[in-house]
Amino acid sequence: MDYMTQMRALCAQARAGAAALQAAGAEGRTRALVAMADAIRAAGPQILAANAAEVEAARAKGADAAFLDRLTLDQARVDALADGVATVAQQDDPVGIERRRWRRPNGLDIAELSVSLGVIGVVFESRPNVAADAAALCVRAGNGVILRGGSEASGTVAAIIAAVRAGLRAAGLNEDAVQTPPDASREWVTAMLSLNDGGVDLVIPRGGKPLIAHVREHARVPVLSHLDGICHVYVDRDADPAKARDIVVDSKMRRTGVCNAAETLLVDAAVAEAMLPDIARALSARGCELRGDDAARRIVPSMSAATQADWETEYLDAILSVCIVDGPQGALEHIARYGSGHTEVVVTENAATAEAMIAAIDAAVIMHNASSGFSDGGEFGYGGEIGIATGRLHARGPVGAAQLTTSKYVVHGQGQVRG
Repeated sequence: MDYMTQMRALCAQARAGAAALQAAGAEGRTRALVAMADAIRAAGPQILAANAAEVEAARAKGADAAFLDRLTLDQARVDALADGVATVAQQDDPVGIERRRWRRPNGLDIAELSVSLGVIGVVFESRPNVAADAAALCVRAGNGVILRGGSEASGTVAAIIAAVRAGLRAAGLNEDAVQTPPDASREWVTAMLSLNDGGVDLVIPRGGKPLIAHVREHARVPVLSHLDGICHVYVDRDADPAKARDIVVDSKMRRTGVCNAAETLLVDAAVAEAMLPDIARALSARGCELRGDDAARRIVPSMSAATQADWETEYLDAILSVCIVDGPQGALEHIARYGSGHTEVVVTENAATAEAMIAAIDAAVIMHNASSGFSDGGEFGYGGEIGIATGRLHARGPVGAAQLTTSKYVVHGQGQVRG
């Protein structure tokens, strides 16, 4: 198969679909999203049947619990997919917004307007929910999208995309705005990354280290990606003990296999003996394995010894490394050395400490007295997200519909010439 030619054709179809979405205006895109949500609900039995078969196949191959959790859909999760699309439908449309306007001394009136990016390629692995989130956000922003999921979830993803396209048809819009390759071959990814003439305008990878590394190494088109979610929770000497315990437990154990789960707990040495035992008991009661440095193990001897690798690992499992640090400065030094720029949590009742740490931490999202689990497009009110961008261009943090637009400038004059 000539993958490059076929990918170019998919991109051309998606671009035509994007043009139809843009011509439909905000009202038309809203109508499409409502219909997409309805279609996902109607297709629930087909989506769940495909998913059950793939979960069983993954289990038979020895997939671990974290992988199975990411792969698995149940009725509640399918309902959440549809609800997420419906939430996107209720959002303000991000296209055509006047971001700023000014007048120059020569009389020129200049406005910066938001416009659709064009066609976006989304490459993801075992999370079938990404298909619904990405399709909804791209439609909201007037973009075409080519979705390529992993082979482990190919049937589930195909069922979700079929429902999305049915919703577009029901709304009277071009279903080609949402595309997917006919199979999960990696050659489609290679073609998407290589095709800088007539291809996608942006690639967003969503997956583990090998996928992200492959995309960043081979892409000849712009890439918006996130690295590991090595997220820390710092418990300060001025933290409320009950808040600290609850925030740590929720950050780690709400869902261990997601990128916003905490992987390292940092505790101020000034309160470690007072606060760490209670936090450790609460985590252990939830089945969390603790790996501590020497200072942490002196306080909680049941911890296993942490190694250098633990500070650098995104576990995506019920494991948490624990380090005792010398106050805020020690926490900042640890985060600067090991953080991945995803999400960091500061637990303190001292407003000055919180503000100083917020200013000093280099991360896409910083939480003060709140669980890292809120580092999520849905929790930010975006309805969903394509990912958490940890770079600096062209967006950072949860990527929703507004982050899938770019700018154009409109200049009004009265006959001015530069001369």
